[in-house]
Amino acid sequence: MKKHLLAVVVSALAAGGAYAQAYDTIAKVKASGVITMGVRDSSGALSYTLGDGKYGGFHYEVCQRIIANLEKAAGKKLEVKFLPVTSQNRIPLVQNGTVDIECGSTTNNATRQKDVSFVVTTYVEEVRIAVKANSGITAISQLNGKNVATTTGTTSVQLLRKHERATGVDFKEVFGKDHADSFLLLESGRADAFVMDGQILAGNIATSKSPADYKIVGEVLSVEPIAIMLHKDDPAFKKLADDTVKDLMKTGEIQKLYDKWFVQPIPPKNTRVGLPASDATKAAWANPNDKPVEDYMKK
Repeated sequence: MKKHLLAVVVSALAAGGAYAQAYDTIAKVKASGVITMGVRDSSGALSYTLGDGKYGGFHYEVCQRIIANLEKAAGKKLEVKFLPVTSQNRIPLVQNGTVDIECGSTTNNATRQKDVSFVVTTYVEEVRIAVKANSGITAISQLNGKNVATTTGTTSVQLLRKHERATGVDFKEVFGKDHADSFLLLESGRADAFVMDGQILAGNIATSKSPADYKIVGEVLSVEPIAIMLHKDDPAFKKLADDTVKDLMKTGEIQKLYDKWFVQPIPPKNTRVGLPASDATKAAWANPNDKPVEDYMKK
């Protein structure tokens, strides 16, 4: 009996070890014929809903290019399933294999790198504050006693609290379940400010009922690399994704895709986000890397 139990334990450990060594998305989608893309409903011009189960955005389109090369590697046309994810569940869904590629607005940081892999950085974000244009708020110091909206599962308010200009500033956090919900808190007056990635703020303002009623103000709270997420320990798929994005950078195609979503009019309302690529984003394109935000903070 003991020998049998020992054999079972050894067998289980061996199987677990084999699983832990590698994860193979290419083999998985080749066998199933399906790839699941994690998308966001309101992540500015990076990833957002067009309605009727359709999505668009800069990262959405970059992921389509990766999937096209994945189909070549798998040797077959794949069915692409879209799964809307939130700031709270995006990492667990990539970890457990429910989502094969997450195409939203995720900051690459050292903590997250323990759980997932990131494709080379495609966008470098500046975290800012959005307010109503008639609020009179122009700086962090004016948030004392105010309600500040943020999205559950994001790090923006933590960054705000750590900023040197926030010393002695006492504000109350109010949480939205997603970025659209957080913007609604600002729009409805339940929040005096919304702290988040600048492009998410700009995207939500551009698609709001009255864009002129809002403005982005205050000090830059953080500069963060934003990247597409993959399952950890899957070197073959990461190489395929990295190579795809590096090729877009090398040919200049990534600039065209960026301008399509951030500079030119975008659906469904034909509005402009009006956010040309920053010097930091262009530097990431010129020197492709998957460095976490901690490396940016050293500069």
